Amino acid sequence: MSLLKTLSGKYLRFKLGLTPQQNLFYGFLSYVLIGAVLLSLPWLQKTSVSLLDNLFIATSAVSTTGLVTVSVFDSYNFFGQLVVVVLFQLGGIGYLTFTTFMILSTTKKITHWHQTLLKTEFTLPVTIKISDFLKSVVVFTLVMEVLGAILFYIAFSREGMPVLEALWSAIFHSISAFCTAGFSLFNSGFADYSGNVLINTTISILAIAGSLGFIVVTDFVLLLRKKKHNLSFTTKIVSYGFLILLSFGFIFFYTYEPAISNLEGSERFLAAFFQSMTAMTTVGFNTVDFGAFMLPMLLVTIFLMYIGASPSGTAGGMKITTLTAVLAIMKSRLTNSKRITFLGRIIPYERLYIATSSFIFYTSIIALGTFILTFSEDFKFERILFEVASALGTVGLSTGITGDLSVVGKITIIITMFIGRLGVLTFGLAIWAKQHTGDTSIPTDDIAV
Repeated sequence: MSLLKTLSGKYLRFKLGLTPQQNLFYGFLSYVLIGAVLLSLPWLQKTSVSLLDNLFIATSAVSTTGLVTVSVFDSYNFFGQLVVVVLFQLGGIGYLTFTTFMILSTTKKITHWHQTLLKTEFTLPVTIKISDFLKSVVVFTLVMEVLGAILFYIAFSREGMPVLEALWSAIFHSISAFCTAGFSLFNSGFADYSGNVLINTTISILAIAGSLGFIVVTDFVLLLRKKKHNLSFTTKIVSYGFLILLSFGFIFFYTYEPAISNLEGSERFLAAFFQSMTAMTTVGFNTVDFGAFMLPMLLVTIFLMYIGASPSGTAGGMKITTLTAVLAIMKSRLTNSKRITFLGRIIPYERLYIATSSFIFYTSIIALGTFILTFSEDFKFERILFEVASALGTVGLSTGITGDLSVVGKITIIITMFIGRLGVLTFGLAIWAKQHTGDTSIPTDDIAV
């Protein structure tokens, strides 16, 4: 008993001595390692799976990416699949979110440590309280996933699935869709259901609801409850940006991609919308083979995956708000304005520093990952770039090269997916950040740009 107390005390001191970013790093890393160990247990597997592939699947699940080197359905039994579901559920709602919600429900208050960690993981505007945010996260997640499971069950039953298979598939895909995890029990994704309106609609609603982010959800809930509540600047930017980018992708896919434009009637419309939605929300499901896409449309998809959706949601990517801040900076320079504004609002410099740092770091990681894979893999450049962008954006779309990656390629994608889930700046701060004392002895100088 005394040994347990000693170890517990050491762990607590270690945890409190870490920065919030380091806590998130080790938290998500522990999820990945525990998941990999569990998936390696022989009684959770249908066929023998290597340790590296188990680590790949665990990382992909925790990061809610959906890239797989082995078939989840063919490789793992029900209990193995259940482990995968738990991993992408935890990865989707965030580290400590559920446990902190339970603490808040029982004690009506949370510690300063929990608040600091949650504010680090979820970038919140000052108009939203952490307690309101947590409640909306958990309640909204449960409601959407239950409704999604019901709709999926109806759809799969109509397709002739046996009751138990339809029930498990409904639960699995509902959680996967809302968490934008992209994991499927179907080896061909949803290509066999490309014309099924109910399945396409259910996935789209769940993915959009999750990817728009809990900030937007909380904001709209508060608007309904409190008539005097005003939507935050973040919610307006995310909503406008999402609609514009979704429409952009839809128009290109509908008009120019032969794999879609050769379809007829409503199926063509459905396929164009779904492929644009799956890239934007980073849900990673597909109803059309991206490996058959022409090069310009692959680049459009890469752009949508690169941007992603909303901060503090289940989606990955660089985020719409980051793109907005970068565009606002460019606009202010081109118009020679001293203030950086967007939609008639001045953006704080602190947010601009974060956005530009994120933009540069995010782009650099994609470039570095692509550079490494061009050495280790024998695939076309656009397929490699697509794979890396999908991994960092935690999307899960692929042109079909994931299972054929070398050991170096798999490790590179594993690291890329983990960074994508943690967030590029959080990862950077967890690795390199130091405490600064405000040294004023550093001289100021000029630079020509």
